[in-house]
Amino acid sequence: MPAFLIPAVPELFMAIAAMVLLIAGVFREKDSTGLTTWLAVAVMAVAGALILNIKGAGTAFNDLFLVNPFTSFAKILTLIGAGLTLLMINSWAHEEKVARFELPIIVLFATIGMMMMISANDLISLYVGLELQSLSLYVLAAFRRDNVRSTEAGVKYFVLGALASGLLLYGSSLVYGFGGTTTFDGLATAIKSGPPSIGIIVGVVFVISGLAFKVSAAPFHMWTPDVYEGAPTPITAFFSVAPKVAALCLFLRVLVGPFASMIEQWQQVIVLISILSMLWGSVAAITQKNIKRLMAYSSIGHVGYALIGLAVGNEEGARGLLFYLLIYVIMNVGTFAVILSMRVKGRYVEEITDLAGLAKTNPLMAAAVAALMFSMAGIPPLAGFLGKYFIFVAAVNAGFVPLAVIGLLASVIGAFYYIRVIKLVYFDEATVQLDRPSVLTGALMAAASILMLVYFVYPAQLLTGAESAAKALFLG
Repeated sequence: MPAFLIPAVPELFMAIAAMVLLIAGVFREKDSTGLTTWLAVAVMAVAGALILNIKGAGTAFNDLFLVNPFTSFAKILTLIGAGLTLLMINSWAHEEKVARFELPIIVLFATIGMMMMISANDLISLYVGLELQSLSLYVLAAFRRDNVRSTEAGVKYFVLGALASGLLLYGSSLVYGFGGTTTFDGLATAIKSGPPSIGIIVGVVFVISGLAFKVSAAPFHMWTPDVYEGAPTPITAFFSVAPKVAALCLFLRVLVGPFASMIEQWQQVIVLISILSMLWGSVAAITQKNIKRLMAYSSIGHVGYALIGLAVGNEEGARGLLFYLLIYVIMNVGTFAVILSMRVKGRYVEEITDLAGLAKTNPLMAAAVAALMFSMAGIPPLAGFLGKYFIFVAAVNAGFVPLAVIGLLASVIGAFYYIRVIKLVYFDEATVQLDRPSVLTGALMAAASILMLVYFVYPAQLLTGAESAAKALFLG
């Protein structure tokens, strides 16, 4: 293989494997969803091994594609989230008798798009990767064509996603017009040469708006509750984990990379978006009765906390953001495993009150719910506390004390609706009795709950990975 293609080997391998699986699925006589899913997970595992095998930094495709320890860290995290949620999707599809071999392949293509986004070193390659991911997600949201809510979720996601893509593309065209190039290195050099023009500043604001939509940050969050509620539960789990991680890492790369010297201009925008996301995510979730809508507003709030690390704009903030994303992936996978286990006589239920009295009927599942909710709220001794701690410390050390205080207050407000779930589980009488969880969802719940405790006691390994990735980002 030519040396200039080596940095892109994982993505090339995944793309070829996805096309082979597509052809194999078409020609296989009987349903091959299960086999295709496990092969897709194996492809992701091999891609992860290839990523770890790439040492140092490098570029491919005429510098349109960049690989360094930061991109490798973000891709591994994305693959973990995508792989675990794909297993949940497979289990759900067979239980609901909607198994289609195309389902894991669409997830695979979406993951390729995310990995391309993370490694994008040019505004054009960024947009191509983002659209490959987005088009796949639109299809996944509306996968159940016979379900009105799923179809509505897909249409809303597509229409609003097209608007966000337009904002991003318009911002990119302004940046290109006033900066003279689309490459990240070229833009960094052009902007450092003198004060940024008003055209570039406006362009960056449009780029931030487009990316804020992709991470569902307020005030660009309007699609999130409806899509989370309408899409099938395991697909919602996928939305809340892998694309969120990839888009936040892309956000970080874009702003501290080519636009690093414009920090005074974009920092105030990120601070505002962070505050709005934290407050709206905390307050709006209080009145929610559907647990998937609750998780939608919870994710908006978590994005707000993560954006504090971006707003700080230094290595410590980036480390805090990456560590937060690590914890977030584990918490969300475990929580959606709980939601996927909410079944009564084989029928899925989504009301928060359906968890009432769970401690009496299934004590182990109740313990997992408590551990995950306490971690989401950021209460020690669970890893969610450490995630918020490092973010807030980075903000205070950089002089963003008011932002850290607002984040702390939003966290206290948000704790109400997490603790309300625990109160229902342990202190209310059961209105329905949930079915026993499947082996897969039970294992994911247990693993996520245990990891929340283990990572609080032994966070060093995660911190080391996040720190080396943040260093690579700021070294270039």
